Amino acid sequence: MRYLHFVLMVAVSATMVCAFGVAAAAGGQAGQAGAPEWEPPRLPDGQPDIQGMWNNADANHTPLEMPDELAGRESFSREELQAMAQARYEGKIAAGETHTEGTVGFYALYWWDWYFSDPVAGDWPALVIEPSTGKMPPQTEQSRDIAAYMREHLHDTYANMEPGDRCISRGVLGMMLPTAYNNGTLIVQTPGYVVLHSEMIHNARIIPIDPAPPIDERIHLWEGSPRGRWEGNTLVVESTNFRRVDNMRAPGGQRRSEWSHWELARQTPRRRIVERFTPVDPDTLKYSVHVDDPEVWTAPWTIAFPWRRDNEYRQYEYACHEGNYAVQNSLGGARVQEREGR
Repeated sequence: MRYLHFVLMVAVSATMVCAFGVAAAAGGQAGQAGAPEWEPPRLPDGQPDIQGMWNNADANHTPLEMPDELAGRESFSREELQAMAQARYEGKIAAGETHTEGTVGFYALYWWDWYFSDPVAGDWPALVIEPSTGKMPPQTEQSRDIAAYMREHLHDTYANMEPGDRCISRGVLGMMLPTAYNNGTLIVQTPGYVVLHSEMIHNARIIPIDPAPPIDERIHLWEGSPRGRWEGNTLVVESTNFRRVDNMRAPGGQRRSEWSHWELARQTPRRRIVERFTPVDPDTLKYSVHVDDPEVWTAPWTIAFPWRRDNEYRQYEYACHEGNYAVQNSLGGARVQEREGR
């Protein structure tokens, strides 16, 4: 039934195509404690076979950081976490039904994926697992200053607007972390390569498996330069050579106040990202991303949550830039607000 709803929405809209499917719980590791480690099938070249369509939409129902009222606790019951996820889900639906007016650049909530996903809890009430407090580390003074400027002047000029407004890129974090919609990722493996085809802005990350020499340090890319290796059954992808972007859009599935929006997504050439993809059972990948960018944060941090295999999910063309008036309309809306004194 959810796919019928989806098809109807596409017929009405035609400006963006989103496919929704059942995804994994956010937070912890799948599988029963004490169960023997599952061994994935192998491809002819010896790689563990992690190919297929994966979806992470339900991580939207776990907050980025540990809620203050849970600080200091080390264990949580399944029932407690399920109740938290359900309450968060219902709160988002209620917000979408009662919201009547947005700011410049506001995105209509009826597009968002949480209407079509299942609020299933994991075993940890936050996406952040490092630091152990479940809280993001403080930002550097420079990063805070840049973020404050961007908040104040984002729509002063087209040059300040985010690359995502032009459908260029949302960066690795925007592609791989749970977001407002288009949470499907297709994994394809060939000898010497793994391809991660993200539905968000329809990007394909082509990851060479070692031995692959690094690219020249003077080359900077929107999603960095990835290099992969296998550590047992875990695919480890290390990315460097990032392009400096002060206003890369943050993942959109969480509340923007939680992600601190630009502060989280801002990236510099000093950024280093290490992702891990570990098959837990035939239908679950444990995903984690470790981010170190000393120009932005005072310490590294790590997020983890499961992905769920979803064989019914279909990726559709993300025809993002056709008929895209985001820049023109946002700048025009900002000028109207200025004239009205808002």
